[in-house]
Amino acid sequence: MTTVLAIETSCDETAAAVVSDRTIISNVVSSQIAIHAPYGGVVPEIAARSHVETINQSIAQAYTESGKTWAEIDGIAVTIAPGLIGALMVGVTAAKTLAMLHHKPLVGVHHLEGHICSAFLADPTLEPPFLCLLVSGGHSSLIQVKDYGTYEVMGKTRDDAAGEAFDKVARLLGLGYPGGPAIDLIAKTGDAKAFKLPQGKIADHPYDSSFSGLKTAVLRLTEKLSQQAELSIDKLPIADLAASFQETVALALTSRTIKCALEFGLQTIVAVGGVAANSALRSHLTNAAATHNLNVIFPPLKLCTDNAAMIGCAGVIHLNKGETSAMTLPAQSRLDITQSKTLY
Repeated sequence: MTTVLAIETSCDETAAAVVSDRTIISNVVSSQIAIHAPYGGVVPEIAARSHVETINQSIAQAYTESGKTWAEIDGIAVTIAPGLIGALMVGVTAAKTLAMLHHKPLVGVHHLEGHICSAFLADPTLEPPFLCLLVSGGHSSLIQVKDYGTYEVMGKTRDDAAGEAFDKVARLLGLGYPGGPAIDLIAKTGDAKAFKLPQGKIADHPYDSSFSGLKTAVLRLTEKLSQQAELSIDKLPIADLAASFQETVALALTSRTIKCALEFGLQTIVAVGGVAANSALRSHLTNAAATHNLNVIFPPLKLCTDNAAMIGCAGVIHLNKGETSAMTLPAQSRLDITQSKTLY
């Protein structure tokens, strides 16, 4: 059994965890939502400072709760790319310090690979190949997982990612931050068929996503409704607007995912990332997969958003393959997942 202490600080969650193979021993997440909410989004400088303030206590808590000794920990895994560079550097510095202090190998993990590995924690029997729908604040990707560490991007974000669109539309509708949970909650009381909105299809790249046009369509619709009825934002049919927007995103992602799985003969679909927590997406993708006799896996909600357990799972996989990272490996704000092998 391989045991890893993992650190995740790519954006606005300070997280630490201890993972043994595909079992979570401890998992600590310190959220910055309340800090960034007044700004309507993540402020990079504030995020980095908050990581500095909480990283040590998060690591200490994860280590203590695990009940493990340093002799029982086989390596230190850390998100090294992509993400906010200031935030990443806090976690990477902490990980390198621990690795040197306790004479443990360092494993730099690609953040998107971490999200993919959250599916292994959800279903320990899962094995490649499979199709991964990775939807978060910065990514709307379809990734074919051919083997451990071997990925092919089938579709990607052209402009606004799904999570980014949720945040922007939530701000437009006066629902606050973060937008995903806010829209999901109020949409339960709305009519998802009230307004027809564009799914942002790209004719020559059927698996790519584009949600900028959808966001603009919601803006134009709210302006039109306001002018027609002389209504202020708080008197618009917010629940119907939110439900229609959410339904459009869920249907767009579902149709592209199912089409891709069928075309490439992939029987299993996993949906990961923050937007994978969305109830409409879970419902539509589950039903569509069942129609085509496909298997679909969703991690539990706590593993959809950023966490260190998924980074630890990826770290275990790489350690078991004999792959470790150089202590000189720098944090990187950008790195395609197909280049993740350059980290070892």
